[in-house]
Amino acid sequence: MKIGLGGELWKNQDFTRLWVSDTISQFGSQFSQFAIPVLAVLIFQATPLDMGILRALAFVPFPALGLFVGVWADRFKKKRILIACNFGRMLVLASVPLGYLAGILSLSQLYVVVFLNGLFTVFFDIAYQSYLPFLVDKESLLEGNQKLQTSESAAQVVGPTLAGFFYQLVGGAISVVIDVLGYFFSGLSLALIRKKEPDVKGDGSSRNFFGEMKEGIELVVKNPLLAPIAACTATTNFGVTIVLTVIYNFILDDLKFTPVALGIVGTLGAIGFLLGVLTTRRITRRLGLGTTLAFAIGLTFSYMLDPLALVAFPFLVLSAVSILTNFTVPLYNINQVSLRQAITPHRVQGRMNATMRTIVWGTIPLGAVVGGVLGNSVGVVDTIYIGGAISGLAFLWVALGPVIKLKKQPEKVAEG
Repeated sequence: MKIGLGGELWKNQDFTRLWVSDTISQFGSQFSQFAIPVLAVLIFQATPLDMGILRALAFVPFPALGLFVGVWADRFKKKRILIACNFGRMLVLASVPLGYLAGILSLSQLYVVVFLNGLFTVFFDIAYQSYLPFLVDKESLLEGNQKLQTSESAAQVVGPTLAGFFYQLVGGAISVVIDVLGYFFSGLSLALIRKKEPDVKGDGSSRNFFGEMKEGIELVVKNPLLAPIAACTATTNFGVTIVLTVIYNFILDDLKFTPVALGIVGTLGAIGFLLGVLTTRRITRRLGLGTTLAFAIGLTFSYMLDPLALVAFPFLVLSAVSILTNFTVPLYNINQVSLRQAITPHRVQGRMNATMRTIVWGTIPLGAVVGGVLGNSVGVVDTIYIGGAISGLAFLWVALGPVIKLKKQPEKVAEG
């Protein structure tokens, strides 16, 4: 089996620097992503509703600012945005260990930290996805996205277990220092990219802020391929977020897992992510692009198996579900992101990505609040069933539309 570690892009020094930057930040992020919700549950006794608020605040900047950020991302040089966001996230996360050492860390501070971190992330992610098509040609997009997802998968394989042990060893707040350092070195790697972005030019009509925003929205909602992809991703994100909002309460409170055990489950689950990365091209060639997308989303029904952990073999059940659901993530994302990038002119990449992000991540704060309310009212287990069902049913957006007919990536549209 080809694992996708070779390829021509290693000869592209600027892509390599982007990959190094991404790899460093992916590994570092595992520590804060693990530590903050575990701190909330174990130290501050957060309820499902508290966890819903925490998750919602992390993602609310996307629906609130995403469309505006898309226009800005197309007006300014993207590398500068990426570097500024990495250093911004570094400073925000540094307040967690500093607050702990000062004896003032609280759940309210965690709310502020995740919100500000999300604010920088919305700028970073929109510029980042628009930057890759500038660094590599269309034929290398799938390879580039696969290499970047390989970094993410490797971080997810190693990261949760290390984060769990670091949490147990030095405490969750101090372990966030790893992420702080990661963003620092990630920003330095981005600064070494040499390829100069062209100046953004346009006539008076093209410089109308809301006119440009409207162009990005229309590009997504009127495109027969982009619109169902947006709806599918938004629906499954809504369902998955309902599950993830209560999953820490389920694992730490109901099943009484330790942070180390939770980290090991995360690492085992990340093996599924890695398998998804390494087999995406083979599966896509075998099934076709559209069928692969529908298949990947349909597999998220498996979240509904999590409550079986209450019956027997909780560690094995959670690990198996985590492997399966993580497998779907790169299988879906590598294909749908490459599809979006390939059929969108470079001059509107930022606005397309912003519109997509606003739609597909806009349902995450809603799912977090709904998951928190359901967790408090109907219970954690029933909330997991509801979220898993919604997530899996999202495959219908692909299966019932023109996307299912795609066998491979279509040709890129003309820049005009």
